Parts: sequence; C-alpha cells; structure tokens
Amino acid sequence: MIRQLTRSYVALVAGAIALFTVPVAFTLTDQLRDDTAASVRREADTMALLLGNGNTPSCAALDEMGLAYAGQTPGNVEVTERCDTHMPSPKQDAALTKALETGESTTDWGSPFIWGPELKITVPAHESKRDLDGRNRGPVVGAVRIVYSTGGLTQRLWTIWGFRAGLAVAVLSVAAVVGAGVARRLTRPWRQLNDTASRFSDGDLSARSPVTGPQETQTLARTLNQAGERLDTLIASQRIFVADASHQLRTPLTALRLSLDNIADGVDDDFVKEDVEQATAEVVRMSRLVNGLLVLARAEAKVAAAEPLPLLDIVRERLDVWRPAADERGVTITLRGIADGRPLVLTSPGHLDQVLDNVLSNALEVSPDGGTITVQVEPRGDEVVLSVLDEGPGMSDTDKSRAFDRFWRGKGLTGKAGSGLGLAVVKRLVTDDGGTVTLGDAPRGGLKVTISLRASSRSGG
Repeated sequence: MIRQLTRSYVALVAGAIALFTVPVAFTLTDQLRDDTAASVRREADTMALLLGNGNTPSCAALDEMGLAYAGQTPGNVEVTERCDTHMPSPKQDAALTKALETGESTTDWGSPFIWGPELKITVPAHESKRDLDGRNRGPVVGAVRIVYSTGGLTQRLWTIWGFRAGLAVAVLSVAAVVGAGVARRLTRPWRQLNDTASRFSDGDLSARSPVTGPQETQTLARTLNQAGERLDTLIASQRIFVADASHQLRTPLTALRLSLDNIADGVDDDFVKEDVEQATAEVVRMSRLVNGLLVLARAEAKVAAAEPLPLLDIVRERLDVWRPAADERGVTITLRGIADGRPLVLTSPGHLDQVLDNVLSNALEVSPDGGTITVQVEPRGDEVVLSVLDEGPGMSDTDKSRAFDRFWRGKGLTGKAGSGLGLAVVKRLVTDDGGTVTLGDAPRGGLKVTISLRASSRSGG
C-alpha cells in the first residue's frame, strides 16, 4: 500500500510537471526560433537595401558589413553580382528564383522538426529610385542570402530542455521521498492493526493496537482490541478449567489405581485379575492423559521466561533417569556429537526436561528389544540442534504431518496407543522458547526428532 500511494503521488507530481514545464519549454523553443529568424532577417534586409542602392559607397558598406557579420556570428552572407564584394554568390535554387522573380523572401530552417543544421534566409534586393532613400521600391535587381549555422541554437535548446528535465528529476526525487514519508504516516495505523492481527494469529492474545489515525481506523482498533480481550479471557478461562480439572482428576485416579492394585492382590480368580489388570491399564492411560493436559495447559500459560541453561547438563540428567527403564528392555541410550565447552540454550526452566521426557518415552516405546536410542547435540551458529533417533518402525509422511496434533495417537511396537498429547506438548514447549521441532527418517529406518533451540550469546564454562 505504501508503494501504491508513493507511485500515485509521484505520478501526480509528474503530471503537474509535464502540464506546466513542457508547454513552457515548447514556448521558449518557439521564441528562440522566432527571435533568431527575426534577427537574421533584419540583417538580410539591411544588406538588401545596400545591394539595391548599388552605388559605390553602398557596395563598400555591404562588403564591410557582410565580412563583419561572418566574423562575429555563425552566419555567412551570399549576394548576387550587382556589387563588387568579397562575398560569394548564392547557388541557384527555388528560394533564389522566387526572390528574383516574385520579390518574395524565404525562410528555410532545413527540417520540418525544430530546425536543421542551417537556417537560410533569402531576401530580394529592389532597385532604389533615389539614392539611399531607405525604401528601394523599384524592380528586383538581386538577392541577399544569409546561411546561419544552428549549432549554437541546438546547444541552447539542450540547455532549455536539459535544465527542465534535471529540475523535473530533482522534483520527482523529492516527491518520491516526501510521498514515501506521507504514505508511511498515512498507513501507520493500518500497519499497526496488521501487526496486532498477526500477533493474534501467532497466539499472542495479549497484543493490543494503538488507537490512532482517522476515526475509521480508531473504531477498527477498538473493535480489534475488544475482540482480543474477549478471546484472551475465554482462552484463559479454558486453560484454567483444563488445569483445574486435570489437577482435580489426578487424586481420584491415583486412589482408583491403588484400589485396583489392592483388589488384584486379594483375589485368586484369574478372570477377575485379568479384568482388574485391564481396568488398571485404562486408569494408567487416563492418568497419562490428565498429566498431558495439565502440562499442555501450563505450557500455553507461558508463565516462565526463557533463560540461558546448560543443554548438556539437562540432557545427561534426563538420560540418567531413563536408562534404568531402557536397560530393562535391553535398549541402549547413547549421547553423541558433544562439542567442546557447555553450550547454553535459551529455554524456560523445566521446558527442556519435559520435552526430553516425552521424546525419550516415545522412542523407548517404539524401540525393539536390544535396539539403540541415539541422542545428538550439534551447535550450528546461532542455534543448537538436539536430535533423538530410534530404531523403531518410523512414521509415514501422513503420520508425520499429524503427529503434532492434539489427541492424535500412534502405536508403538507393543501395540499400545499413547495419550495423543506427548508431541503436542513438545511442539508447544519448544515453540514457546523460540525453537522448532521436526520429524524425519533415521538412517536405520526409525524416527528422527530434530529440535532446534536458540543458542545463548553467553558461553558456558
């Protein structure tokens, strides 16, 4: 919009310049032609009077005047042979014939467009009835022709048009700068509204647009702000409800699981035990679901700010926690790609712990007995890449595109479905810290989870 307004403003100024400057330039060009032709014509008429007198003093004056004119101007004088002068005779052409036969003067610019290289003015010389009477109304006795070079006129023409063209360019440049400034000023309220709407689309419902500009934009800004406040209130209420409900459900679910364990310990009927074990498995799944909802609600609340934390320390701590569970399955967890020093990443306290727990839990779930889970850490400029590779069945492209959706549940090697919130929580936590998470194929056919985190400008010791 800024470009369109600037172009419109420059086009308007260009139109105004063309409207007022071009006619003036044409007028000055015509005036230059007319003044030059009139000046040359006066000189030719004066010389024609002297030629018409034909006496010795007039011929001497004509010779002297012609030589002086040729020396002081870019013009040359040609006269017919009535007087004995040093000037050449004009070539026979239509203009000379017209002057000698009809007594009419001729002005020839040499080109229909502005002028050619020479201006030729041919003037008839009439015989004077009385010496030096200044009128010479007798018959035509000769002709005077002045051949005037237009090179100087052409230079003046370029000066006229070049000056105005340079002035027009300067004015248009100033107009472009001024137009851009005015356009930015006029569109600032709209850009502020667009920025606010973009922040809304990114999930930042706390964004508010300044109420500035024309009345229409002020009304739109108030409406947008009210909508943001309303949405923020509704979503905050939803998060509080999910967090409270999840928190309240954890206690009865724990009690229910303990009760089922006690029942299982107190019965000998295999069928009853099987039913109790199925019920216990469902309670465990519900507990995972409730815990995932609680973690997701807390993540969406954004209660903690990102700060520099040692990535390797967090990774080693979480691997130590998960190795006992991996050892039970014969799964090996290895850490590779460690660079010198201790890379710091910008993450909220506790976020990376939850991310690793979810990713390692999924990797362990799908890893075959005796398999390997590889964790890689690789600094890359202003970010640090954390990758987790397993040797499970991997995912199809369709599953990868849906894996981060809430409540989408894949199945591991055991055939048990997850809660459907693990990867959704991972993406939310990583995104809140300014990072990215993607899914790819591991070299051995499993899944590769790549987490890119912002590197801190501070270096770890």
